[in-house]
Amino acid sequence: MTDGFIKVASATCDIKVADTKHNADAIVEKIKEAADRGVNIICFPELCITGYTCGDLFLQDTLLRGAKEAVEHIAYEIKHLDIVAIVGLPCVINQKLYNIAVVINHGEVRGGTAKQNLPNYNEFYEMRHFTAADCDFKEEVSFGKGKSSYICCNQIFSIEDMPNLKFGIEICEDLWVADSPSIRLAESGAVIIFNLSASDEVIGKSEYRRNLIKAKSGSLCCGYVYADAGIGESTQDMVFAGHNIIVENGSVLAEAELFENDMIIADIDVDKLAHERRRMNTFKSGTCVEEANFVLTKKNTVLEHGPAKLPFVPIEQSNLNNRCKEILTMQSVGLATRIKHIGCKNVVIGLSGGLDSTLALIVAIHAFDRLGVNRKGIHAITMPAFGTTDRTYNNACLLAKLYGTTLEEIDIKESVKVHFVDIGQTEEKKDVTYENAQARERTQVLMDRANMLNGIVVGTGDLSELALGWATYNGDHMSMYAVNASIPKTLVRWLVDFEARNSEIELRTTLYDILDTPVSPELLPPNKDGVIEQKTEDLVGPYELHDYFLYYMLRFGFPPSKIYRLALLSFNLDYEKEEILKWMKIFYKRFFTQQFKRSCMPDAPKVGTVTLSPRGDFRMPSDASYSIWMKELEEI
Repeated sequence: MTDGFIKVASATCDIKVADTKHNADAIVEKIKEAADRGVNIICFPELCITGYTCGDLFLQDTLLRGAKEAVEHIAYEIKHLDIVAIVGLPCVINQKLYNIAVVINHGEVRGGTAKQNLPNYNEFYEMRHFTAADCDFKEEVSFGKGKSSYICCNQIFSIEDMPNLKFGIEICEDLWVADSPSIRLAESGAVIIFNLSASDEVIGKSEYRRNLIKAKSGSLCCGYVYADAGIGESTQDMVFAGHNIIVENGSVLAEAELFENDMIIADIDVDKLAHERRRMNTFKSGTCVEEANFVLTKKNTVLEHGPAKLPFVPIEQSNLNNRCKEILTMQSVGLATRIKHIGCKNVVIGLSGGLDSTLALIVAIHAFDRLGVNRKGIHAITMPAFGTTDRTYNNACLLAKLYGTTLEEIDIKESVKVHFVDIGQTEEKKDVTYENAQARERTQVLMDRANMLNGIVVGTGDLSELALGWATYNGDHMSMYAVNASIPKTLVRWLVDFEARNSEIELRTTLYDILDTPVSPELLPPNKDGVIEQKTEDLVGPYELHDYFLYYMLRFGFPPSKIYRLALLSFNLDYEKEEILKWMKIFYKRFFTQQFKRSCMPDAPKVGTVTLSPRGDFRMPSDASYSIWMKELEEI
C-alpha cells in the first residue's frame, strides 16, 4: 500500500439458498484465504448471505434475523485479520426491507449502502420484496453488540493515512442505469467502486457486461470490482455464472471463468487513478453526504504481476498487428497532409541503414502511396562518413532500391575534414566535436538538397532519443517534419517488424537484417573487422529500460522510487537491481538537462498518450532542477 497499490478481490462462494449459517462460514473461509494472499479489500455478490434467489422467503423474519446474525458471525471471525470485507444481505430498516451491502473491518460494520435501482422487468421482480433507496437515504443500523453504523447511499469509505484510497459501493442494477450512483461516488472522491451483483447469464450477456464495466471504469477514471452470483443460486428460472471482473480505468486486470465460482485478485493503483483525475481537468468533483473510515496496516503490497516490460507495445499479437497498422497510418497521414498542404512532391530522408531512418522511409512510402504520388519523389540520401560500416551502407542502398525511391549518395568525409581545418579540430581527436560535426554536416546536406528539390526534410529521430537528448543539436535534431517523434525505440522495432512481415521476401530479408543491426549513430570508426564499435545502448543504457522509465514517469507521474520498484518486478530476470538504478539515474539526469533540445523540436504527429511536444503535451522549462528526483534515487 505504500506505493499506492491496493490488492482487491472479487469472490463467489458455493452458497446454499436461505442457509445463512452455511453461507457465512463459506464467506469467512474465502476471506481468510484472501487475507493469506495479501488482499486488502474483498467483495462478495449481492445478497450473498442469503442467496439472491430466495423469492418470498425474503419476507420471513427467520431468514432476515439469520442474515443479521451471519454478519455478526463474519465480523467476529475476521476481527483479527487486516482486511476489509463487503457482503450483501436483506435488512429491515424502519419496517421496510432493503437490499444492502455492509463493510466489515476489524470486527465492526463500518457502514454500508442500499440498492437504489430495483429491476422489475423480464425475470426480475425485486419490487415484490424490496424498497428502493433514494440517493439521500441515510439510516442507522445496529449489528449485535457492536456500535451502530449508517447505511447511506452517498457514503465514501476512506483510510486516514492514505488519502487516495477511497471507495464506494453500488449494487447490481445500479450499474446498468444511466444515472448510476457510482457517478456521484466517483465525483466525491471514490477511486474504486465495488459492485455486489446477481446478474443471471443469458447468451451474449457476459460480453455486454464486460464492456459496460470497462466503459464505466474508463469514464469515471476508477477501479471497478464486480462480484457476481454463481453456482449455488436456485436454477428454477435463471442460471448464474459468477462473472467476476476487476477493471482499472477501462482495462481488465482480472476476470473469472464463467460457472467456476472463482476468486479473482488484482492490484489497483489508486495513486495512478488520482493522478489521472488531476490531469483531466474535465473530471468533476462533488461532495459526499457521509464518509466512513476503515483501518488497514500500511505496508508494501506484494503485487500479483509486474507491469509489462514494454508498456508502449501491446502484449497480444492480434492487438499488436492492429496497433502497428494504426500507428503507421497515423504517421503517414500526418506526413501526407503536410506534403499536400505545402504543395510539394519531394521529400528528403537521410537513410543510414539503421532502425529510425528505415521507419521514416516506410512512413514516407505509405504517405506517397496514399497521395498517389510517384515514389521517385522520395529522395533517400546515404551519406557515408568515418563510422559508416558496409552492413548499414549496403542495407540503406538496397532498401531505397527495393522501395523504388530515388537513391543519392553524398560522401561527407572530405567536407567534414575541411570543416575540421576551419575550426582547428584534428581528426585524431575523436571527441564530441568529431562526432557532432558529422551529424551537422549531414543535416546541412539534407536541408540544402530539400531546397534544391523544393521539398522538405523528413526527420528520423524517435521519442526515446528526444527523452534522453540523444541527438546532435541542430544536427539530426532538426528537420521540417519529424514523423517518429512520438514513437519510442521499443515500438520502432515492432513497426519495422510489422512492415517486414507484410513485405516481399527480398525486402523482408533486408528489413530483418536492419532489425538485427546494433543501434548506433556510427560517428566513430568501426573496429578492425569493419563491425560497429559504437553502440548506443552501451553508452546511455538499454532502451527498454529508458522507455519503461519514460512511460511511468510521464503517463502517470510516478516518483522514481515507485518506478524502481516496478522495474525490479518487470526486469527481475534481465538486470541486476544495481544496474537498473544506475540507468535510472542517467535517465533522470539526461531527461532534465536535455529539455532545451525538445523546446525547439520540429512539428510531429502525436501518436500515443506519451509525447514530448513542447507545443502540446509536455511543457517544461529548460532549466528545471532535477535534484529532488535524484535525491529520491540516492535514498533507495
